[in-house]
Amino acid sequence: MNAANEIAIYLIQTVLTLLLFAALLRFLLQAVRADFYNPICQFLVKVTNPMILPLRKIFPSVAGLDTASLVLLILVQVTGMAAMLMLLGAGWPNPLLILLWALVAIAALLVQFYFFALLGMIIVSWVAPGSQHPLVSLLHQITEPVMAPVRRLIPPMGGLDFSPIAVFILINILQIVLRNVAYSVGLHPALAIGL
Repeated sequence: MNAANEIAIYLIQTVLTLLLFAALLRFLLQAVRADFYNPICQFLVKVTNPMILPLRKIFPSVAGLDTASLVLLILVQVTGMAAMLMLLGAGWPNPLLILLWALVAIAALLVQFYFFALLGMIIVSWVAPGSQHPLVSLLHQITEPVMAPVRRLIPPMGGLDFSPIAVFILINILQIVLRNVAYSVGLHPALAIGL
């Protein structure tokens, strides 16, 4: 691989990651009914609206889920994977296969996002408990739907909340499953970022 291809792949991966992250956050924020007036939500809406509003005309929300954001996630992932495969000289794969690869990669991104969001919440609870920062409240709104059911099973004991440990174990199990699914469907190693 020459330097130009390597630089192009790096740039595509960087832009792809930023777009995927923005679309994933937009999907999650609507799914958890996050505070729309949070400044971070406002920024994200302004950044993603040019891509999502045209898709929303074709893909309306279903059961409160923003299908336009989900479609954007899939389109960005498929397009990025196809571009990287072309640069690697691997050619264009079967469309159903690349769609399957994209779904596995999006699931891995979601699991990885929750890992870091929970880690962020734990650090904030140690460093700045009760913080009212917009990012902290947003992280709380995103992680609470995952944490609440686990907290019901493992209530705090002696003032210590052990539920994040159980969620981290579940996240690691999901990452192992996704990694094995990726290998079983033949996901190209260059596309298996985060797995």
